[in-house]
Amino acid sequence: MQFSRNPPKHLRKRLSMFLLYILVAYVLLLVVTRLLEHRVIFFPDYPGRLEGDWHPRTLAPEDVWLTASDGTRLHAWWIPNVNAKFTFLAFHGNASNIANRAPAYEFLRDTPANVLALEYRGYGHSEGKPSETGLYLDAEAAYQYLVSTKGLDPKSILSFGQSLGTAVAAHLAAHRVVGGLILEAPFPSASRVASKIFWFLPGLTLLVHSQFDTQSELKQITAPILVVHCTQDSVLPFQFGLEVYDAARSPKHFLRINGDCHEESSLIAPAQYRSALKEFIVSLDLPE
Repeated sequence: MQFSRNPPKHLRKRLSMFLLYILVAYVLLLVVTRLLEHRVIFFPDYPGRLEGDWHPRTLAPEDVWLTASDGTRLHAWWIPNVNAKFTFLAFHGNASNIANRAPAYEFLRDTPANVLALEYRGYGHSEGKPSETGLYLDAEAAYQYLVSTKGLDPKSILSFGQSLGTAVAAHLAAHRVVGGLILEAPFPSASRVASKIFWFLPGLTLLVHSQFDTQSELKQITAPILVVHCTQDSVLPFQFGLEVYDAARSPKHFLRINGDCHEESSLIAPAQYRSALKEFIVSLDLPE
């Protein structure tokens, strides 16, 4: 008995249709993922948009209201320190709000420094809907407040970002004069994160609209940079911090925090972080 080396025509047709269905389904999956990108990137309502203590006694923050260039009204905390010689412009991470990050701002204030903690559009009490372009406009509004309203020397402003906020902090430092840039738990770009998290969806990075391309922004930044990353970061892997550091121009410094944390470096290793931060600040050319 002889068997044909080629499958029957109807089987070949079924196989072709099956592969076509898989391809169409995959493309649809990529498109749906792209359409839901906004929900994947921004988490202003997790665990709760207004959750947290909005009047922490340890900070006694002053409520500040800003208006971005597109008219969006923004909320921020001004946390002064009478002994401050510089000011942190702080951009928080993805989920929740500034009220849930009071310990981090207390750590920064006690450097000693002033802190302006910005609440992005769509987060906390700020109006609007978050977007990459919108967050950059928010950062610009906060910067202008410090320079124009507070009368600060731009070189006395340190752009500080955590997680998602590192992309905002880096973008600001690439386009405005700052005394230094601190990136805690950074990532190279949105597409790099997508390729890491959604490794099972090849081609997704081609559809990512949001760039948050810190790696490219670093080419334009001349201010000194401090990169801080936890070795067991379960959200943005330690490798991302190394990639960001490698892409940065000198002078640059890297602080390795041994432990399982993401935006909590100042909580799990306060002494180590404080020492490295003060050493970094001493190296800066800050105005008297």
